Amino acid sequence: MSVIAQVFVVLAGLFHVAVFAMESLLFRKPSTYKRFLVKDEAEAAATAPWAFNQGFYNLFLAIGALGGLIWGGDKGHAIALFACACMAGAGIVLVASDRRMVRAAATQAGPPIIALVLAAIL
Repeated sequence: MSVIAQVFVVLAGLFHVAVFAMESLLFRKPSTYKRFLVKDEAEAAATAPWAFNQGFYNLFLAIGALGGLIWGGDKGHAIALFACACMAGAGIVLVASDRRMVRAAATQAGPPIIALVLAAIL
């Protein structure tokens, strides 16, 4: 895998670590839950268990992407690219489910899609 593709894998992984922190550690803060279109504290309390679980999902994707690069070789790169494909798919599902989330979906899916394309052509 090219160095430039690896840079985008790292960006995708770091983004998903940040989302893990927001969803699993910081979700009850109004400045955080409002990013997820949650209206108020009551709704945040009701969705907190979902957000906590979803945060770990994002952490595991980040571990796959970053860990695959650290592992290296064909097997490690395959793991990293599979994690990127999952990230890209989740971003597509996000925008398909709620058009208001287009910016978040682009931020989530952009780097892994770029990594996948670059890994395929370089």
